[in-house]
Amino acid sequence: MRHSLEQARSLLAERLRERLPELKTAIQTRVYSISDPREVRDPAYVQGLNAALAAAVEYRLEVLEVGERHAADVPSALLAQARLDARDRVPLDTVLRRYFAGNALFADFLAEEAEREGVPNATLRNLLAAQATVGDRLLAAVSAEHAREAQVRPSGTAERRRETVKRLLAGEFVDHAELEYDLDAQHLGLMARGQGPEPLLRELAKRLDRRLLAVQREEEPTWAAWLGGSRTLEAEEAVRVVAALDPKGVTVTVGEPAEGLAGWRFSHLQAKAALAVAERRGVTVVRYADVAIEAATLRDDLLAKSLRRLYLEPLEQMRDGGKDARDTLRAYFAAERNVSSTAAALGVDRRTVRNRIRAIEDLVGRPLNLIAADLEIALRVID
Repeated sequence: MRHSLEQARSLLAERLRERLPELKTAIQTRVYSISDPREVRDPAYVQGLNAALAAAVEYRLEVLEVGERHAADVPSALLAQARLDARDRVPLDTVLRRYFAGNALFADFLAEEAEREGVPNATLRNLLAAQATVGDRLLAAVSAEHAREAQVRPSGTAERRRETVKRLLAGEFVDHAELEYDLDAQHLGLMARGQGPEPLLRELAKRLDRRLLAVQREEEPTWAAWLGGSRTLEAEEAVRVVAALDPKGVTVTVGEPAEGLAGWRFSHLQAKAALAVAERRGVTVVRYADVAIEAATLRDDLLAKSLRRLYLEPLEQMRDGGKDARDTLRAYFAAERNVSSTAAALGVDRRTVRNRIRAIEDLVGRPLNLIAADLEIALRVID
């Protein structure tokens, strides 16, 4: 069957969208192999890169559907990631190699589907030429944005403090006198996200009689903060005071107490890792120690995907897509694995709960008592 150019565009875009998870995974795997983004100390870096990869794939699909001339401007997520690359000192060479890899993989997938659908070679060449043009456009825009950001030098006091904090977190030895904060003291790291969290952080430091160091991330309503002093401040105490302040529209996460420069970094990383969990839960304040496993799972793609495939996807084979099974498991774990309490919470009898558990075990292929911990994490973090 022969296809017009417009028909080929529509058909191939539809086929690639059907393979979107496979396409995204292939590109992510290749990009990570060039330079593992998890080696960048900024925990937000991986999230930003993954968002940029998804935006780049969607942009290429749009070009495929409507043509290069009618496509929108370069997605803002790609430009934001280029700036983040520059600020986190990811070399432009690495950034461009990632784009070249993504371009090549997308072209491979496109050619594969074109061959499968019998698209004429002349039409495929036209489509690949459009993809090459948009690839050049992306490379030019990203290179220019990276170069501009790399040339930016902190000018105001807030910018200099932010740059100093970033370099200290990256393990560099820099003059930190301008911070007016004792890095040899006892620290408690915090993260705050929302509208206007700085007054909340100042009041928190005042009530706890602590020195406050707080800096705002570029382009984000997110603050990294530390409470410092000569004695250890327990995370539980900070959580209690934050809750008492009843912050509106602000999420706060709290690391664990630690000492010295290494502890200053470590407590910050804990608070930052907990932020993703707090936002998923939609809660005001979260302590890292309460969500450590969940935070680690969210940052580990292999673990998250494995938990989904092992424990959640099998439940989708049930008639209701696994809704009753998931509800039963959540109630079961909330009731500390007590069948009677689970039945009462669900408004069913104990036999129903046992039957559902038995069905879950059959689908997953393992006894619940052996997988309960992993399954509970999967339900909390992934589902």
